[in-house]
Amino acid sequence: QVQLVESGGGLVQPGGSLRLSCAASGSIFQLNHMGWYRRTPGKGRDLVAKITSAGVPIYADSVKGRFTISGDNAKNMVYLQMNGLKPEDTAVYYCNVQTIFSRDYWGQGTQVTVSS
Repeated sequence: QVQLVESGGGLVQPGGSLRLSCAASGSIFQLNHMGWYRRTPGKGRDLVAKITSAGVPIYADSVKGRFTISGDNAKNMVYLQMNGLKPEDTAVYYCNVQTIFSRDYWGQGTQVTVSS
């Protein structure tokens, strides 16, 4: 089992910044990737960004140039730096890890609200 704990969500004005953190613990061996998804009301959970075991970042088109994902393998942490936030970025953000056996684990989610 893998446990994921997110932190760093909150309320921010348009154009502002937030940094999300995710701490992974438990039976962590090799991972395919660690990343972030988000869910808005009435929609499914969409990829925001992920970083592969080789350190290659992958971003959704909607966040390219504004968000940066990074990881610390030694600490089993993954971060999402969000700059230039827009109202449409408002969502519940979920941390995700996928093991080499293609099993996904999810955090409990953290709310990000972008509003003036």
